Amino acid sequence: MELGHYRLREQIGGSAYGVIWRASGPQATRDVAIKLINQEQMARALPAQRERWTASAHNEIAFLQSLEPWDERHIVRLLDSGWHEGLPVLALELMGTDLGKHMIALKGRGDTVPLAQALGWVAQINQALAKVHQYGWRYLDLKPANVLLDADSHTVKLADFGTNRALGSVQAHSYAGTANWQAPEQFFPAEGGGYATGPRSDYFSLGAMLYFLVTGGTPLRFCVDCGLAYREHHVAGADALRGRHGGEVPSALHADEEERYTATMPANKRDPALELLRALLHTDPAQRPRHAIQISRMLNALQDVKPARAEFDAADPALGMHRPTAFNGWQAMRAA
Repeated sequence: MELGHYRLREQIGGSAYGVIWRASGPQATRDVAIKLINQEQMARALPAQRERWTASAHNEIAFLQSLEPWDERHIVRLLDSGWHEGLPVLALELMGTDLGKHMIALKGRGDTVPLAQALGWVAQINQALAKVHQYGWRYLDLKPANVLLDADSHTVKLADFGTNRALGSVQAHSYAGTANWQAPEQFFPAEGGGYATGPRSDYFSLGAMLYFLVTGGTPLRFCVDCGLAYREHHVAGADALRGRHGGEVPSALHADEEERYTATMPANKRDPALELLRALLHTDPAQRPRHAIQISRMLNALQDVKPARAEFDAADPALGMHRPTAFNGWQAMRAA
């Protein structure tokens, strides 16, 4: 690739779109995750599908290359990129596991994620989504397998940006994402055809993730039903599922699920916790939170976190580079 040669060592993940390998890189560097387009699926796909997969890889590379170093706190870092047999390849930072595998491992041991940790992870994912939106994209594939975890530092990072769609495009688009984790507008097509998504579609998936983590790995019934319908009927599963609910989009959150979720919360936090979940999982995108800041404030209330004002944060690039900010009255900061 552009910065060096890499030796594939073992396959550690994959999907219809891509295959992930652990690889050793240039001498004295850490192992990396190499992401290749799935060539077996590519050989079977129609030309239009091949073009979409290749374009998705290019979009992912372009997005990750556009990030500044301080944007990578909760987004996986792109270390290198190049070509292999005519297809784009990415070298990404290698993290220990993903939230999907981690939750399965916890269940196998009879353990659950502590509430504070689950809320912390959701807050970190919210920050990652804010960056994706800030750079002009919709993510559209938030799910546990796409959230990488460093178990030692309890840090999570968003990965796999092949489904990104530009925020500037307001036209309905082709199907994208994973049925088990999609917002209603992502699974059920618009009247004129296509899928009319936006940044708030990502917030629905964040709500599904919140419920999943807090309840010990239990998925929402709505998400399970959409996943089954897709496996049985592909995109026609939307009409099949509507048909089983009198032609309407089924409810995204049921009373028994609200009870299961709030039972995990301290008594004095149950109302604000339910308010957040209901807001994220609203069937109407316009009724979901408007932006990440609103979600962050609601999460802070649950965690009893009060962000300190006028406090130096080394992770803030404006402060770290001694630039004028609201914190210092728009005066240039002097080096310590």
